[in-house]
Amino acid sequence: MNPAVRRRLVGAAPAAALLLAVTACSSDAQDNAPAATPSAAASAEQQDATASTPSPPSQRSTSMNQKVRVTLDGRPVDATLNTSPAARDFAKLFPLTLDLEDFHSTERIADLPRKLDTSGAPKPTAAKAGDIAYYAPWGNLALFYKDGSAPSTDLLVLGHLDVSADQLGRATHITIEAAS
Repeated sequence: MNPAVRRRLVGAAPAAALLLAVTACSSDAQDNAPAATPSAAASAEQQDATASTPSPPSQRSTSMNQKVRVTLDGRPVDATLNTSPAARDFAKLFPLTLDLEDFHSTERIADLPRKLDTSGAPKPTAAKAGDIAYYAPWGNLALFYKDGSAPSTDLLVLGHLDVSADQLGRATHITIEAAS
C-alpha cells in the first residue's frame, strides 16, 4: 500500500476519536455557542494555557522563533522555526533541498534524510495552512497549504512559512538554510 494512503488511514482513527470526545464532552452552555471544529477547540485550549503570552499559530510551542531562509521553486519566502527539540534537530540538517509531492490535497510532503528527535514534544495541535510540520512515524516533512483535520501526537509543528496557500500548494522543490 502506498505510504501516503496508509498514513491517512492511520491518521483518521485519532481524528475520529477526538471528534467523538469533543462532542461527548460538550456542556449545555456550549450548545448555545457557535459550533467549533476540533482544531478550533484545541487552539482555544492552548490559548487558555498560554494566555499570559499570546502568540500566532506559528509560535504555538514557544515564544522565541528562529528565522530560516526558504526558497520554494526558486522564490524566497519568509519562514521561522519554533525552538522545540524537534525543530532544533531539524535545523541540524540544513542546508536541505527536497522535492515535494502532494499529499491528500492538504499538504506538500518530502522524506527527510533521517528521523528527528521528538523528545519533549509540545502538546499536539492541528496544523494550520503555512505550518512546517514533521510526521514522526514515517520521518517526513509536511508543509500544510490547508488546515489539518485534527491534532495528532504523531505530527509536530516545527515552524511556519509566510506564503500564500496557492503558491505552497503548487510547490515542487524547497531549499531550507539557516538565516545569516
